[in-house]
Amino acid sequence: MAIIEVQGLSYSYPDSPKPNILDVNLTVDEGEFVLITGPSGCGKTTLCRCLNGLIPNSYGGAFSGRVVVDGLLTTEHPVYEIAQRLGLVFQNPENELFCTTVEREVAFGPENLALPRGEVRSRAEEALGVVGISHLWDKSPEEISGGEQQKVAIAALLAMKPRVLVLDEPTANLDPLSARSVLNILAKLNTESGVTIILVEHRLEMVAHMADRCAVLDDGKLLLIGEPDEVLYSEAVDRMGIGIPKAVKVAKRLSFGSKSGKKPLSSRDLADIIRGGKQ
Repeated sequence: MAIIEVQGLSYSYPDSPKPNILDVNLTVDEGEFVLITGPSGCGKTTLCRCLNGLIPNSYGGAFSGRVVVDGLLTTEHPVYEIAQRLGLVFQNPENELFCTTVEREVAFGPENLALPRGEVRSRAEEALGVVGISHLWDKSPEEISGGEQQKVAIAALLAMKPRVLVLDEPTANLDPLSARSVLNILAKLNTESGVTIILVEHRLEMVAHMADRCAVLDDGKLLLIGEPDEVLYSEAVDRMGIGIPKAVKVAKRLSFGSKSGKKPLSSRDLADIIRGGKQ
């Protein structure tokens, strides 16, 4: 059952010479993990802002088409209402965190829903436990690492109990170890809690194998969408020059995908094929 429906979406920022998003159609089913990638400036961040209603409610510009989030048409509902269904995490967590402690940061959303005090605390404790940073309860967000800050941003959204998480390059400013930790949390939320994940990401080597589907944007248009092994092995994506996983490049050169029937997306997948002699 679709939880996100995007139909004929086009959008231009004020004074933009051309559309930043052009005739995008996308359906995301409940519980899916959808990976979105593409060259810089192709419209990925703009699409994220359309999904949570910031566009057109807060940006102006020329908007056409329909975006429906868990039954809510974004042009007919305020952002704070959509935020209870869909949470958006940005690239730089420092731009999102403003409270004096981690506990207050995570409790901020539920408090603004006017929930009972006990419910607010319960949600904050649960969210911090899910992302594995309960020990940071009394810490200032300014005193913790970038990876921990990103986990706080995710926990703050989880405390709102959204059914969908949209993340706009959440690992862009993180070292590989912190990035993998954040991505593993997203995979766990998807598989164990059933949270629908829409992830914009360039580090395809780390995340491609986690996704159910992969979508590629180019110049504001949805170029391809399908299972990750279909999309990332396509010649069209290869010509775009995005960061295709090294395992994919090696497998294509050695024709593993065509001979074995299995198309590796990660180094581990590739190593398993080599060890098994499935060439």
